[in-house]
Amino acid sequence: MFELPPRPDHFGPEHEAFRRSVRDFVAREITPHAAAWDEAGSFPRALYARAAAIGLLGIGYPEALGGTPADLFFTLVAAEELARAGSGGLQASLGSHHIALPPIVALGHPALQQRVVPPVLRGEKIAALAITEPGGGSDVAALATCARRDGDHYVVHGEKTFITSGLRADFLTVAVRTDPGNRGPGGLSLLVVDGDTPGLTRTLLAKTGWWASDTAHLHFDGCRVPVANLVGEEGAGFKAIMRNFNHERLMMAAMACAYAQVCTEEALDWARQRRTFGAALSQHQVIRHKLVDMLARVEAARALVYDLAWRQQHRLGDEAALVARTCMAKVVATQAMQFCADQAVQILGGMGYMRGTKSERLYREVKVMMIGGGSEEIMKDLAARKLAL
Repeated sequence: MFELPPRPDHFGPEHEAFRRSVRDFVAREITPHAAAWDEAGSFPRALYARAAAIGLLGIGYPEALGGTPADLFFTLVAAEELARAGSGGLQASLGSHHIALPPIVALGHPALQQRVVPPVLRGEKIAALAITEPGGGSDVAALATCARRDGDHYVVHGEKTFITSGLRADFLTVAVRTDPGNRGPGGLSLLVVDGDTPGLTRTLLAKTGWWASDTAHLHFDGCRVPVANLVGEEGAGFKAIMRNFNHERLMMAAMACAYAQVCTEEALDWARQRRTFGAALSQHQVIRHKLVDMLARVEAARALVYDLAWRQQHRLGDEAALVARTCMAKVVATQAMQFCADQAVQILGGMGYMRGTKSERLYREVKVMMIGGGSEEIMKDLAARKLAL
């Protein structure tokens, strides 16, 4: 597979050693089972502990909480290599803690951090983030789930939907409205709701793709949550959620680039083996042009993602500009994934329409990448506002 070598200021010897470790793990523990787990609608819970054993779950987290401090490019390596299995649902659930834990690490008091974070990073517990509601997704400031203070507890009422790892999560980082008089962002807070809290019910959702992910609808009916589970201060939830979104969108862009490459590699391999009219598919000009177009999209999107990560790592540019670049990177990368998945299925022909190929699976999954974490339309509008267009 053609791939430009990474810039040395992006990835050093330690990054590449970690890449080899994760790549071996994925090839051994995930790829051979990805299709079967997708069909089964789940994957073994034991995979969390096996991923934790090689440091995959804890990369980038404080050592005091059981993690391994690392720069942003180590996180990109993990995202890219997990994507090689071509199973977005598995990757989303295995990594759901990456959107559930950062607010707790950044704002939670030490006792809450120690109770929640280490067991998740050891692969013993599962964490999920619950923001989206049936009445709205990207308009976070308008969410309706409420948490009323009652002594040393909050009483939570409301619903969340499309929650990754929502069915079997042990800890849920939930966005709630703690100030009913403030209908804007200032009335929002984050609470950690334990999975066994009375009054919490969960319903599995059926999806077009991401079959291996337990995506759930959550219902909170008078759930009593200790005040000690408040993440940071009351009213600080909106800013924490927005910071979380920026990192999630960067990771989704990196994953989309990797999925696009997976489709390209599968299409290239098939085109070299499949013969039509006395020659390999790859010898036909129309197929070669498709492959070049796919490679160009992958490399262009990845260059944008790496440049963004470099700017974030070194804090280059003001916050508005970085947010705008993040939005643009997610749009460009997911469009590259969409293009490559479509072209790969076309090149594979009838085989591309068969379940079991990575390209067929990613073809079904690409839409959630373009919607989740902020839809393409929301990303473009947010970028325009941040750039004052």
